[in-house]
Amino acid sequence: MFFFLLNLALSDLGSICTTVPKAMHNSLWHTRNISYYGCAAQVFLFAFFISAEVSLLTIMCYDRYVSICKPLHYGTLLGSRACAHMAAAAWASAFLNALMHTANTFSLPLCHGNALGQFFCEIPQILKLSCSHSTLRKLGVIVVSALLLFGCFVFMVFSYVQIFRAVLRMPFEKGRHKAFSTCLPHLAVVSLFVSTGIFTYLKPPSISSPSLNLAVSVLYSVVPPALNPLIYSLRNQELKAAVWRLMSGCFQKD
Repeated sequence: MFFFLLNLALSDLGSICTTVPKAMHNSLWHTRNISYYGCAAQVFLFAFFISAEVSLLTIMCYDRYVSICKPLHYGTLLGSRACAHMAAAAWASAFLNALMHTANTFSLPLCHGNALGQFFCEIPQILKLSCSHSTLRKLGVIVVSALLLFGCFVFMVFSYVQIFRAVLRMPFEKGRHKAFSTCLPHLAVVSLFVSTGIFTYLKPPSISSPSLNLAVSVLYSVVPPALNPLIYSLRNQELKAAVWRLMSGCFQKD
């Protein structure tokens, strides 16, 4: 679990560093400029880290499933070599997915100006600037991405159904509490990431506006990566005790 948490932390750090520093620079210098190649690099890196995060969350769901439903086979199914291979597959598939999206997006001719209504180079905003005859190519990329995300989502749902069935059959309350404490942080991260992403890309056009688009983009691109370390760290008893001591000291000073 901690090996996959390390990989998840790297993907979170990468996705935030791809968008936030440039947005802060533009805000401080009162500009909204980004070069063409800088925008392409931002699209590739953001798609790369977000795709890796989806893959890693799916693998971590499998890790929770094996540890709870097949604990005697855990060492065989998820040994160090298997974990390394799964992590490598997650990063490799994320690279290919990001390369496909970037190549498809920036091969389209832009006919409607070069102003993006977003704080970073987001693919849907770039596609709005392209010519209308590229509809089939846009649809193809959307379908491929939707199928991949839907496959991961279905796998997660199926895994958690099996997990909760196994947990509810446990005879001891301590065992159920330990299993839930292991699964709930991961489930919270998955729910936050999936819900914000679905709302961003599937919200009705009738409620779309520049301010709303900006708000929901922050929700799925910045909030989940920023909250992931906090959500998982709350399982660490030493960290919770340190935070409690810090808060107690602040209240006493006040």
